[in-house]
Amino acid sequence: MSESKKINTPSNCQLPMIDFSTFIFSLNSSALVHLGVVEDPATGKKNKNLPIAKQTIDIIAMLEKKTHGNLANEEKNLLKDILYNLRMLYVNEI
Repeated sequence: MSESKKINTPSNCQLPMIDFSTFIFSLNSSALVHLGVVEDPATGKKNKNLPIAKQTIDIIAMLEKKTHGNLANEEKNLLKDILYNLRMLYVNEI
């Protein structure tokens, strides 16, 4: 399946295909929710959970280390930029 195709879900909602970048963006979104930067989509409220935010940032860092040498330049730069931004946000919160 090409990246431009969508997956049909039972509720007729189309979701983008999952690739490495969308997976990293998903983890980034989760970290931003736990840092209290964006609203939790389930509650519509901003709540901070710094231990979970740190764990998510650490997971992204682990993925960066484990995938070293196996990523396209775009994916490598995406990881680098997301980690930098999340780490700066986290440091500002502690």
